[in-house]
Amino acid sequence: IMNLKYRFILLLFMLPLVVCAQTDSLRVRNLQRLLIIGQRIDIERLPPVQNTFIWSGKKNEVISLINSDVNITEKTARQIFAKVPGVFVYDMDGTGNQMNISTRGLDPHRGWEFNIRSNGILTNSDIYGYPASHYSLPMEAVERIELVRGTGALQYGAQFGGMLNYVPKQIDTTRPLSIETINSVGTYGLFSTYNAISGKIGKWEYAAYYTKRVSKGYRKNSESDFNSQTIMLRYKPNKDMSIKAELGRSNYIYHIPGGLTDSMFAADARQSTRSRNYFNPEIYVPSLQFDWQINNRTKLSWINSAVLGDRRSILFDRPANVVDKIDPVTLTYANRQVDIDHFNSYTSELRLLHEYRLLNRTPSVLAAGVQYFNNDLHRQQLGKGTTGTDFDLTVLGSFGRDMHLKSKNIAFFAENKFQLHPKLSLSAGIRFESGTSKMSGIINYLPGSEVPNLIKHNFPLLGLNAEYKLDEQNNFYAGFSQAYRPVIFKDIIPASAFERSDKNLKDAHGYNLEAGFRGKSQHFKWDLGIFQVQYNNRLGNQSLNENGQFLIYRTNIGNSMTRGVEAFGEYSTYITEGVRFSIFTSTSYMDAKYENAQIRVGNENKNISGNQVESVPKWISRNGATIRYNKFSMTALYSYTAESFADPLNTVIPSANGAVGLVPAYGLLDINASWRLSPQIFLRMSLNNVTDEKYFTKRPLFYPGPGIWTSDGRGANISIAFKL
Repeated sequence: IMNLKYRFILLLFMLPLVVCAQTDSLRVRNLQRLLIIGQRIDIERLPPVQNTFIWSGKKNEVISLINSDVNITEKTARQIFAKVPGVFVYDMDGTGNQMNISTRGLDPHRGWEFNIRSNGILTNSDIYGYPASHYSLPMEAVERIELVRGTGALQYGAQFGGMLNYVPKQIDTTRPLSIETINSVGTYGLFSTYNAISGKIGKWEYAAYYTKRVSKGYRKNSESDFNSQTIMLRYKPNKDMSIKAELGRSNYIYHIPGGLTDSMFAADARQSTRSRNYFNPEIYVPSLQFDWQINNRTKLSWINSAVLGDRRSILFDRPANVVDKIDPVTLTYANRQVDIDHFNSYTSELRLLHEYRLLNRTPSVLAAGVQYFNNDLHRQQLGKGTTGTDFDLTVLGSFGRDMHLKSKNIAFFAENKFQLHPKLSLSAGIRFESGTSKMSGIINYLPGSEVPNLIKHNFPLLGLNAEYKLDEQNNFYAGFSQAYRPVIFKDIIPASAFERSDKNLKDAHGYNLEAGFRGKSQHFKWDLGIFQVQYNNRLGNQSLNENGQFLIYRTNIGNSMTRGVEAFGEYSTYITEGVRFSIFTSTSYMDAKYENAQIRVGNENKNISGNQVESVPKWISRNGATIRYNKFSMTALYSYTAESFADPLNTVIPSANGAVGLVPAYGLLDINASWRLSPQIFLRMSLNNVTDEKYFTKRPLFYPGPGIWTSDGRGANISIAFKL
């Protein structure tokens, strides 16, 4: 015991000496200040392989909305897709309810030339009957947008435009409950609120949001009332497996102000010719997804989903120069027309990705799967509506057209990425589509025997892509892929007793061909490419002589080819410490012409070979500059769109009702800013169309009606986001 006592006392005396000796041996040095700089990246590319998809050699863009100075509240597409060359934006209204875009000379109506997905779930209303996406996602819920051009079509569908995938914000898995709220106000009565929760509890992850947006609109009689909800639940029994159930819903009522003639537009672009027209799509998208990492080389994904709901419209459907007025005899308005589409679209998609080594070389990858569709589009049109002015779906009597288009289709696909050399890869793919679409029902102005129609879809589609890497940052890419577009419902429905539909209509088919060079250096990044799109068997009207009576004949009118250049370049540098400046251009040139095509002019068919395809401006150029200081960022964007034609005849002088004629060129200036006040608070500000340019982008041939549809003038909004 005494020895322990003496040792303890000795230790107490020696401890200060030891500490002093340690302190003396440590020399204090003043280090130079270290500055860590981070850069917000708003445009990137997809990796060569992601989940169960192969993207190697395909032209693509990934847009980060979180890092972009854009107007997400109103879904201003020219800002969101500013750095994607060639995106044509159809500004039908400023409500922010729908995204009407296209690329490479295709039709922008509700993006229906794209395979549109939300978190990988198909949202096209009916890919064989009405491929538009009426499902409307709030951009506040989206983290990034993935856009793959047409040469990637073999893996997800056969659309000419490619694939457009909206990827939602990630679940906060660090806590049981995370809350986010984004609230916006702006001109023309805009108010928007987005509220979301997410979290992780044990092996369960969840997310949900509710959003509502209302506005009075830029034009008279253009109010909008939008709401949307989503709930998602994911269970992960282990690190290699997950089961996810999700239900999304979107619903809005848009008061349609009507088209204008050219003289009306010149006199007052904000005026309205209709006060009793409405549009209302309510869409549900349920899905169940199973993902399994079988081993470190093999992944499996199985998605079962549906698009359910209705598209409803109430219209006084007449040209812009026909006044909707009270009849002096009946003292009432004319009866409106009620049209309703009921969507019942079901999809099952099973995908497998496997990595392997061929002859002990570098790894190659195989992606394969099967996709099954079972759709029933129930279309009710020409319903005699009320003479009132409110949103009223009452139908007096029965619908003039009451039809079903039932489609069943199965598609098998496989694509293999061969890594021929560490720098060179070749991806070869095939997709085989097999199915039918059957139309049946009642059209009151046609004999029952004239209504049924059967269209078969049987297409073997081939594709080939190559990529050569100069290094990890720079590569050449090239690709070829066949594509097709099914004949849709509106193409096989005679609009009146004076029309006939070809019973041997052919699905449109053709190909995408592209090549380019993309990369980045310390200060510069770029993507320069060329493309060619062959689009055969376009649909339209021709004249038919039936026993001496001239009828409108709905049939395949011919082909078209679009060639072009797509160029993106961005330069960025630090001006001073903490201040970063960047400037970019995103420019495309497109030449789209008809080939071997004829359309109806009066009682004759006229050859339009060599004419420009409608709604395809030769030049689209968006150019911007961004300055960032610490957590503040501001972007100025100038968007130029060249003139385009509204019809295949390339009519220049506008018609009396504004339905055809030249669409003039226009240039727009937008300014957006964002400021992260703290990790929990984020501020956005938008000033659209700074110079208050008066313009329009298209003269539609069908919905929402012929004529000029004015795009929005100067507008502003401010958003504040809180995350807890």
